[in-house]
Amino acid sequence: MGVSTVFFDVGETLIDETRQWGEWADWLGVTRLTFFALLGAVIERGGSHRDVFELVRPGFDLAAETARRAAAGCPYGFDASDLYDDAAPCLRSLRDAGMRVGLAGNQPESAERALAEMGLAADVIATSQGWGVEKPSPEFFARVAAEVGVPPSEIAYVGDRVDNDVAPARAAGMVAVFIRRGPWGYLHAARPEAALAHVRLQSLAELPAALAARK
Repeated sequence: MGVSTVFFDVGETLIDETRQWGEWADWLGVTRLTFFALLGAVIERGGSHRDVFELVRPGFDLAAETARRAAAGCPYGFDASDLYDDAAPCLRSLRDAGMRVGLAGNQPESAERALAEMGLAADVIATSQGWGVEKPSPEFFARVAAEVGVPPSEIAYVGDRVDNDVAPARAAGMVAVFIRRGPWGYLHAARPEAALAHVRLQSLAELPAALAARK
């Protein structure tokens, strides 16, 4: 069997997070250049993206600060304007080809509603917070397979990170697809582990043909 189902990571795979990170820099009172440089340093050394907040403001409480932003009329989140241009067309093409499409990444549960409101061609929309398990945990990828009830070998998982997406998806028996974009994508593309990807992309526009060629 070829791939019957394609799941996508969210941040920097479907969603361009430039606006979200820039707004955090503004909220924390540092220049965007400083914030983005610190984020890049955290990524390069293999830390969690949340580490950047601790660097800028030691003792930072993400949940509390997110609530303060919401109360101040400056909520954290994304909408359809943040989608990469190739995201929605790719999902539609896969659906038109008879594949099931899922969206599941390390995101707050509120992202499920935001994604649903975009009207994307997706059969499953889920988040790590909603599932209670985060990538790169094997349980996350087991949940992906359970959601659609097909063998992992029929599922492609698409993401911009080698550590969170490519390596664990391959270990789970899925077709691992790596897209080289966003800060993680560009940095991780140079790592030896990037060779674990069954498919490597520069754009999601390449994905339907790349999966069709694997049949």
